[in-house]
Amino acid sequence: MQIFKDKRHVNAETRRLYAIFELLHTLADFVAAFSFLIGSILFLWKATETVAVWLFIVGSVFFCLKPTLKLIREVKLASVGDTEDLAERYRP
Repeated sequence: MQIFKDKRHVNAETRRLYAIFELLHTLADFVAAFSFLIGSILFLWKATETVAVWLFIVGSVFFCLKPTLKLIREVKLASVGDTEDLAERYRP
């Protein structure tokens, strides 16, 4: 179910905004994945369990960041050009 209109290709600004958020989303994926991978390895030894737990927490934060980034991106894209739409709606 699509909440917002697809505005990623409307103009250069929306393409740039979309690209930035895609990069941030991919970066969040990598940080989360590597945090969980390294945390899992560190859990093999008792001496590094605390560090492993913290890496799982960091990974979880970055997994939570992914949908947040998508929502922010969609809201920003949805708002692009809306000032002109509003101005046209309220012309006498």
